[in-house]
Amino acid sequence: TRGIWHDGWQAVTTHPAISGWARFPDDTWELYHTQIDRAELHDLAAEEPGRLAELIGLWFHEAGANQALPLDDRSAVEILTTPRPQLAPPRNRYVYRAGGAEVPESVAVNIRNRSYSIGALVDLPEPGASGVLFAHGSRFGGHALYVKDNRLRYEYNFLGSEEQRIVATEDLPTGENLLLAASFDKDGEDPPGIAHGVLTLYYGDRKVGEGRIKTQPGKFSIAGEGLSAGRDTGEPVTDDYPGTAPWAFIGGTLNRVAVDVSGEPYVDLEREAAAMLSRE
Repeated sequence: TRGIWHDGWQAVTTHPAISGWARFPDDTWELYHTQIDRAELHDLAAEEPGRLAELIGLWFHEAGANQALPLDDRSAVEILTTPRPQLAPPRNRYVYRAGGAEVPESVAVNIRNRSYSIGALVDLPEPGASGVLFAHGSRFGGHALYVKDNRLRYEYNFLGSEEQRIVATEDLPTGENLLLAASFDKDGEDPPGIAHGVLTLYYGDRKVGEGRIKTQPGKFSIAGEGLSAGRDTGEPVTDDYPGTAPWAFIGGTLNRVAVDVSGEPYVDLEREAAAMLSRE
């Protein structure tokens, strides 16, 4: 809604939210003489076109003076498909290190509807390590690799409604340059865009746990929660983390986390547009 009041007169117009079916030049303005019509029951736009044009012009003057221009009424799909500057193009392998800033969703690794693997290279001098190795997303959708009770755990939080947790069947080993990994092998889709498959946990090349999970088709976040290594800096992916925020990895050294992806990423623009609208 836009509006402006001046000398007892008010001009107002309503514009739908991100929709793709309206344009600002087509908006219908209404005019009310609020000094005598405080309830705004009598639209005088047809009777006072000159005064209405003057108020509309004044609205644009004030909008420009207050950095409210340009107006943007593109649809959600148009916004999502608009090219944006990127620090680096998408690739098949991403490496993250503990202590770095949270990586925004727009440039983080894309695991949607594809197989992927997450590997954390750690030094564990003695038993007792715990905390987050890798986290992407939040309680409203995301996934995390972490250590609790001396065992590796992986959780995929499906849209905030279903927590899918895989726990290793063996305690962590000790030593240097140990690989703690989770690997998802997609074997189907149901419905289209929602990948199903087997998530397997590894200590090095030794399998220590597995289970079936499904992954969500849309982004974990349009804006806000991103990806972190060595801690979860925002809303937690799961309440199963040990300790307190930001659930940093302790009791060992996290050297780096690598995420490998293969195949073509799945992007459903209509679903992502619907997700954008649902957050408005």
